[in-house]
Amino acid sequence: MPSYLDSIRKQFQYYQQLGEKTFEQVADDKLFWQYNEESNSMATIVKHLWGNMLSRWTDFLTSDGEKEWRQREAEFDNDISSRDDMMAKWTEGWNCLYAAIDPLTDEDLEKIIFIRNQGHTVTEAINRQLAHYAYHVGQIVLLGKMLADQWDSLSIPRGRSDAFNKEKFSRPKEKGHFTDEFLDQPEK
Repeated sequence: MPSYLDSIRKQFQYYQQLGEKTFEQVADDKLFWQYNEESNSMATIVKHLWGNMLSRWTDFLTSDGEKEWRQREAEFDNDISSRDDMMAKWTEGWNCLYAAIDPLTDEDLEKIIFIRNQGHTVTEAINRQLAHYAYHVGQIVLLGKMLADQWDSLSIPRGRSDAFNKEKFSRPKEKGHFTDEFLDQPEK
């Protein structure tokens, strides 16, 4: 039986891929576009996620998730200058996350860890981060839809819901994770 840890890894991968499929559709210069001084560019959101991921997942079980070395305020400076730099931060952050969750066992899930001195079970801390990352990846996708010259839907395209559901309900019932088909799709 698949565990919570298997499911959560797939969900993190799902959001990682949503971001990556968005970046692929956006021209380099638009990765740094800000609506106004108070809003974040896609690159700035990536920088914030990177800082958060390194802080939360480094020494995940043994030190507070808000590291003394983290410079959170600087994460919101729109100073990434290239797609390569942005993608390096994106990859480093996700790699840090997977390096922390991959060795976890079901027995670890009830251990208490701290984020800013607030105790969380490992499950609560993972759920907190999943929600945080989904929130920001949603922002990235919205910006991508606004800035891409042509947008290829990352989910069910408009006008295709009935056909999608008809195809799904034509199959026998089966157990699966909602991300299985998405994560198994070949790259375009």
